Amino acid sequence: MIKKTDVIIVGGGPAGAACALALRRSGADCLVLDQATFPRIKPCAGWITPSVIKSLGAVISDYPYGITHYKRFQVVIKRWKFGLNTDQYAIRRVEFDQWLLRQAGVPVEQHTVRTIESSPDGYTIDGEYFGNHLVGAGGTYCPVFRNLFKSTPNRDRCRLIIAMEDEFRYPHNQKQCRLWFLQDRLPGYAWFVPKANNIINVGVGGSAAQIKARGDGLKRHWQRLVEKLDTIGLVSDHDYHPIAHSYYLRQRQTVVQRERAYLVGDAAGLATRDMGEGIGTAIASGMRAATAILEDGEYRLDGIGSYSWLSLLGFR
Repeated sequence: MIKKTDVIIVGGGPAGAACALALRRSGADCLVLDQATFPRIKPCAGWITPSVIKSLGAVISDYPYGITHYKRFQVVIKRWKFGLNTDQYAIRRVEFDQWLLRQAGVPVEQHTVRTIESSPDGYTIDGEYFGNHLVGAGGTYCPVFRNLFKSTPNRDRCRLIIAMEDEFRYPHNQKQCRLWFLQDRLPGYAWFVPKANNIINVGVGGSAAQIKARGDGLKRHWQRLVEKLDTIGLVSDHDYHPIAHSYYLRQRQTVVQRERAYLVGDAAGLATRDMGEGIGTAIASGMRAATAILEDGEYRLDGIGSYSWLSLLGFR
């Protein structure tokens, strides 16, 4: 028998969970499908702002897991070094994503979506699930995008970012996040993010098109970062296991709705154009899509920031 609901959300990350939270608070029935089981490992710098937590109707003191507050970043742009006052937090996605799904309090099922059939009444997934509305929150390779939005001009390859990062336990007393921009001709930046409970996240990311055009490779920049961390004494003698992933920066024209199907978060390519930050935009878009569904209105991205610099400076 097919399981039926008002809204099917494909993807249980921040975008999907935020959408589910907003829908549930207004009494709508929804179901989250994700190919992974939660908690699941998700290496990520994990930057969030106080406004992100506030938008979820929560307060920092109620967050039950480790969280780190940054008041200052150390920044290097080529050879220019300076400190940047900020108001940021860092979480672990393995903890934050599970917490947010629990806050939503909706059914979550492990399922890998393969086929989506649309009809005047809604969407049928793999002959097993039916929803009157469908939300694609499955990241860059979301099956909702692949099945329903692939013909749209949403994926400008010039805005594709490739990244490598690792998150691991390592004893440290570091209080500041460090960012290195445009080092060794990397068209992007590298980062060192110390988190609570002796967790560190490190990584490199940059424009896939520019790296390829230069005949370069991201692995080389990853190795340079590892050497830098050892040289300056931040991480030494560690066996790294980096994970590679990719995502799209925000474009000027993005199709995010087709009839009663919606794209949110990385499925829509909403990472900020300057820093590639995606948690804040994912949550904002998820909640915005929920509002469009509840009000039977148009889903728009107006008001969802395309840049991170204001939040880095602590203005939002």
